[in-house]
Amino acid sequence: MYVVTVTFEIRPDRMPEFLPLMRTQARASLDQEPGCHRFDICLSEDGHSVFLYEIYRDKAAFEAHLSSPHFKAFDAAAALLVRDKKIALFRLLD
Repeated sequence: MYVVTVTFEIRPDRMPEFLPLMRTQARASLDQEPGCHRFDICLSEDGHSVFLYEIYRDKAAFEAHLSSPHFKAFDAAAALLVRDKKIALFRLLD
């Protein structure tokens, strides 16, 4: 399994716009991508950042995710709402 974590730092006062986009993106990934097994959205206690925990069947499934129309639409819509984004990639151990 291929694990992706993403931490978004959201611009001040933009979280109300960002969260609905993020929820729609997560649901589309789970519903439309057979290789997406998990897509958790976590909000920091201070309400300024969002952490994602995603599990894909393999790297190819994640690459398909990045190429999907719903991801491209989310990425474009969220660009002005996000101050910083950090991505980390992992392999899930048995």
